[in-house]
Amino acid sequence: MAAKIIIFLVFAKKYLLFFRHSCIFCIFAPKKLVYHTKNDTEMTLLERLNATDRFATTNGIQLTEIREGYAKAEMTVEERHLNGGNVCQGGAIFTLADLAIAAVMNSHGLLTLGIENQVTYVSSALLGDHLIAEAVETVNHKKIPFAQVTIKKATGETVASCTALAYRKQAPMEYDALM
Repeated sequence: MAAKIIIFLVFAKKYLLFFRHSCIFCIFAPKKLVYHTKNDTEMTLLERLNATDRFATTNGIQLTEIREGYAKAEMTVEERHLNGGNVCQGGAIFTLADLAIAAVMNSHGLLTLGIENQVTYVSSALLGDHLIAEAVETVNHKKIPFAQVTIKKATGETVASCTALAYRKQAPMEYDALM
């Protein structure tokens, strides 16, 4: 119980929390997201996402291009990405798509968070394959934008297709420029 009280006291001013059994639920988040990287406002969106998306970074995934409504992320399939069938694990492919989605959805300067994704895998990626995810925002709605992502090998063969729906908050996503 003491841990719950401490957590409540720390976050009470910024979040509306309620308790149910032993869980804490956040039902209202602050309008401004606070980052803890140096020189935040001097970073481009590409630099910010490459620096702050630690899961993608530790898995060798990098954004390589961002324009308004478009983003590209890349990775090379390594041993750590292989599943029991000795092909690239679907989660690694989705993480590649997800980073491109984050970039395309946030390319308008407003904090946008994913709410639904669907991935269809159509071929396998193997050790050493270079994968490229290209995300295109097809609906730039003020609240619920939609994007489509195609993940291909460098040879042009399609590996997967992904759709993404997001929620755009009316809060700034601060960065210096896209790239």
